[in-house]
Amino acid sequence: MSQATQSDSNKSTKITIVGGGLVGSLAALHLGKRGYEVHLYEYRDDIRKSQLVAGRSINLALSARGRRALTEVGLEDVLLDHGIPMRGRMLHDIKGRTTFVPYDRNTNQCIYSVGRKHLNEILLTATENYPNVHLHFNHKLMTAKLKHGELNFVNPNTRETFQVNTDLVIGCDGAYSAIRKHMLQHHGFDYSQTYIEHGYIELCIPSNNNEFAMPPNYLHIWPRGKFMMIALPNQDKTWTVTLFMPFKNFEKLKSSQDILLFFEEHFADAVPLIGERRLIEDFAKTKPQHLVSVKCHPYHIDAKVLLMGDAAHAMVPFFGQGMNAGFEDCTLLSQILDKYGDDFKAALSEFSETRWENAHTICDLAMYNYIEMRDLVTRLSFRIRKSVDDFLFWIMPTKWMPLYNSVSFSHMPYKKCLENRKWQDNILNRTIATLTGTLIATLVYGCFVYIKNSSII
Repeated sequence: MSQATQSDSNKSTKITIVGGGLVGSLAALHLGKRGYEVHLYEYRDDIRKSQLVAGRSINLALSARGRRALTEVGLEDVLLDHGIPMRGRMLHDIKGRTTFVPYDRNTNQCIYSVGRKHLNEILLTATENYPNVHLHFNHKLMTAKLKHGELNFVNPNTRETFQVNTDLVIGCDGAYSAIRKHMLQHHGFDYSQTYIEHGYIELCIPSNNNEFAMPPNYLHIWPRGKFMMIALPNQDKTWTVTLFMPFKNFEKLKSSQDILLFFEEHFADAVPLIGERRLIEDFAKTKPQHLVSVKCHPYHIDAKVLLMGDAAHAMVPFFGQGMNAGFEDCTLLSQILDKYGDDFKAALSEFSETRWENAHTICDLAMYNYIEMRDLVTRLSFRIRKSVDDFLFWIMPTKWMPLYNSVSFSHMPYKKCLENRKWQDNILNRTIATLTGTLIATLVYGCFVYIKNSSII
């Protein structure tokens, strides 16, 4: 192991991570492994001693980028033992008929449904193996002087206040990041957020006599054009069901009868799985949640502040890359620190410049994938294109990788994934144009010959 990656208790840099969720916990592990003094501050209770936060998906989709980041801290096998492999999409049409669309027909790669709470617990517990990593719960950030490394926290339960001085602040505090809010006060920091007109609510399909009510090794999708419903398997044999739909459609569902009629019309096969009573109760007790996409640049201020995960690049959930992209941030930072050692000014600058275009790209691709999942997957043109991609990937695996495969099953930079797709589109469009032109020319020539021969006769 190189000197840069060895745990070294003599490293003097004090790093404060704000946000004890998935990315914050993994960042603490990566940096703790390198020997830095790391303090992680989370405004909630220790998730290991509490229930899952309301409104958060029970399960997440773990793919190649996230797996590599977990491997680097020795946790991939632990998570895969817990995860449920999903080998493709199981599409439910309006009549309840199902069609299986594999993610990777050639090499059978899959994504894994993993429990959010379980994953967070494993990460937090793993940090306790490092005496240089310190966990602080019930600490809410109130004010910050980022360039001076000064943070002020309050315990929301006792109202006790704390002042923290640190060398480096890493904001891993989610889409509504307090650290990012303070960065807005600094010149040269670009920021934008986009709310889409679609919201979501979460429902549940209970287990059937302690067994899955549907085949478990798939991401189940009910695509309905302007909206869709999906279901991911949970380790307790239940399903997390999420309905994504325009807010104006949600507003029309005001009574129990409205809800039942809507589901009977659009998701009839799911109603007996959820149960009418549970459907009405779960639907009524929750409000549609918003979906936001966040872009900003740069992700750092000098050698003092860095944003990672959703704080840097929150995205809508339709490509399953939010967690994976955040975990990849940890991998990238570790690789850059291997290069620069303790020169955080150079390391953070390179992180920003290396990461921002790729992060913006996956935010855009996540928006696109919603259209694909709710609408395009039902179209013949989509299925033909997927078959062509699968065939070309089979005969040219190093030359032709479909977009989904490059995003989910490779470590290709997101920007390169999109460029690769555009190149493929260009090749196919030119091929189709050439074939179409040849066909038309052949038909015209055939007609000309036929007319000419007819005239002679």
